[in-house]
Amino acid sequence: MGVNVKNMSVLERLFANAEFNRFGIICVVLTIVGCLGGIVVGLGAIEETFALIAVVIPTMITLSMLIAVAPMKYLLISATANIAIDLILLVYYVLN
Repeated sequence: MGVNVKNMSVLERLFANAEFNRFGIICVVLTIVGCLGGIVVGLGAIEETFALIAVVIPTMITLSMLIAVAPMKYLLISATANIAIDLILLVYYVLN
């Protein structure tokens, strides 16, 4: 008699836990993505068309995936990309 333990990678465990904690993660992602996008637009992305597009489209994709109850794997990837874009533009506008 033995216990079968499946060796899961870090990403597999992250996505498995994310699916279990879906509603908590949705609240956190909604708050961070919405507020960070608004801050970047307020700091100066509203004056440049390309920067505004670079902020609005990933934000709307992430928020649409939240509403559509997309799989957490895709939602986390979208949120991570969105936050990275927002942080890059945030640093640009703060230093500019």
